[in-house]
Amino acid sequence: MPLRTTTSAAIAATACLLTGVALIAPAAATKPGSGGTTGTGSVFMVNPVQSSGDQSLTDQKDAASAVPATAYATVPLRNLDGSGYLVGKWANVRSNTGPAAYSTTNTFSFTRDDDRFEQVMSYFWVNQAQEYLQSLGFGSTLPAANAESQDVRVDQYGIDNSYSTDKQDFIRLGKGGVDDAEDGEVIVHEYGHAVHDAQVPGFGSSLDAGSIGEAFGDYLAVTVGLDAARQYGWPVLAPEPCVADWDSISYTSTTPHCLRRLDTGLVLEDRRGEVHYDGTIWSAALWDIRQRYVALGLGTRAWDTTLVDSQFDYAPDTSFQAAAKATYLTALDRDGRKAADAVRAGFAERHIYF
Repeated sequence: MPLRTTTSAAIAATACLLTGVALIAPAAATKPGSGGTTGTGSVFMVNPVQSSGDQSLTDQKDAASAVPATAYATVPLRNLDGSGYLVGKWANVRSNTGPAAYSTTNTFSFTRDDDRFEQVMSYFWVNQAQEYLQSLGFGSTLPAANAESQDVRVDQYGIDNSYSTDKQDFIRLGKGGVDDAEDGEVIVHEYGHAVHDAQVPGFGSSLDAGSIGEAFGDYLAVTVGLDAARQYGWPVLAPEPCVADWDSISYTSTTPHCLRRLDTGLVLEDRRGEVHYDGTIWSAALWDIRQRYVALGLGTRAWDTTLVDSQFDYAPDTSFQAAAKATYLTALDRDGRKAADAVRAGFAERHIYF
């Protein structure tokens, strides 16, 4: 079931829709959270369905053999604090089921049959999301957007669901079917809620605002995944607007498997009063405007910067119309009249007028 309270935002899988004993201290230890160490780890290239295009993959009870070896990539784990644990400047794997991933050499190489793999996924994708925001200027030329060590709790929620809570300031990733922390887009979706909460405390206190939160989580998940694929040279062999291709194989029967999509034709009058469904109206506008920015020669990074910057001006209980106007004004100020007109047109396609 979808979870949503005034202090938490959730991604609902069932509704539509994550060893050895150390004998020496880790090398290059630094102050916790200072982020002075780079390690390595094995992760999915966003997720196995996206990188392989194979819609027939299934969970098979966490079996390593359920996905091809080519679904994994060895990546740098940047900004670690050198403690030997998955703790760093932007991410902190705080608690988990089973042993905590630990390495005296900051090397974390596991496959999906080992619960520590999901800890590595959680660290990498939270760090990757914040690095993407930093690359857009948030935290330097622009105000910071959740620039802190984000606590993540892995496999400690016994249903196929995950959520972010602003009150306790942590992300909790659930298990069941494909465990949520095995899909990079599920992790980044939840991080999107943490970003919103950092930008606007108490965000999501109305139905429209909650829907916008779900939409932004979906949009950020796809955006960060695509940017990582570009950065590391990973293949993208599933539809780009498809969210959580791997996680959703457990509860969808149609292909391509998608938790939700960013390219629906829904308009404002299609609202059902449920944040995940209604959010697809907003996310479709965001995806549409993304294409319009590309057509203008401004590029996706310009749109992402404007979108995130505009969210500082959203009210906690914003309406679709008020948030669209705030986004339009930010585009006008940052990118000029043609870009602002593109923003207005993208929202108008969803019957969101201001």
